[in-house]
Amino acid sequence: MSRPECPRRIAHKAPADYYKPAGIPLCDLDEILLGADELEAIRLGDLQGLYHVEAAEHMRVSRQTFDRILRKAHVKVATALVNGMALRISHESKKKK
Repeated sequence: MSRPECPRRIAHKAPADYYKPAGIPLCDLDEILLGADELEAIRLGDLQGLYHVEAAEHMRVSRQTFDRILRKAHVKVATALVNGMALRISHESKKKK
């Protein structure tokens, strides 16, 4: 049995629900779901350029968990870009109370 997932601190909400190739109707595209925690990892690690230790502290997860979330997010974004798929942003967060 696996461990329960720890709540993650998400400090940013995406301004849009979908990103897709121009000129193709959304109904004609396959989509990939990018979780709120994955978007937050990209924002902290890539956009803000934080070291993974710092970014992990912001999200209240271990550095190893942050690395895993970020790698998973990179694969999803790359898959969507290379294969011309829609990227749906989940706004569901597992915030700590």
